[in-house]
Amino acid sequence: MKTLTDHLSQYAAYHRDPRNLLSHFIGIPMIVLAVAVLLSRPGMELSGIWVSPAALVALAAGLFYLRLDLRYALLMSLVLLLCVWAGALLARQSTAVWLTLGIGLFVVGWIIQFVGHYFEGRKPAFVDDLTGLIIGPLFVAAELGFLLGLREPLRQAIEARVGPVRLRQRTVDA
Repeated sequence: MKTLTDHLSQYAAYHRDPRNLLSHFIGIPMIVLAVAVLLSRPGMELSGIWVSPAALVALAAGLFYLRLDLRYALLMSLVLLLCVWAGALLARQSTAVWLTLGIGLFVVGWIIQFVGHYFEGRKPAFVDDLTGLIIGPLFVAAELGFLLGLREPLRQAIEARVGPVRLRQRTVDA
């Protein structure tokens, strides 16, 4: 089984341009929220808790993150809980509001992602490995922590494998 460092390094290899990282700080949270919103229907309230496909997906993701790292699992579970809560609120709105916000966030989030990958000059990680879809949000959390000076040994281990974040100049084929 892959370790936290393995997963983050594999994902980081596709994300070394700071403009691409910035796009991920914006686009990935939008996509995660959109998925929570869209998967919050169908749903029902059981003992004051909104139970929906979004809650089940968040639970599975939280367990996956827990297998990798306790601290990140706690952080990601909190983020997912907030997204599921927001999704439940929006699922109770009219279908037009629910779908407009869910689809709108999803589409705009992916557009931002693809703009970032244009600067990177590389396709998104999930194209080669679908686990990139669950690692992406964790990667954003890790990179934000690195910017704050947290988890320095992990950052160093990732950079030892894939190199540092650096501005990449796109070249045009003649």
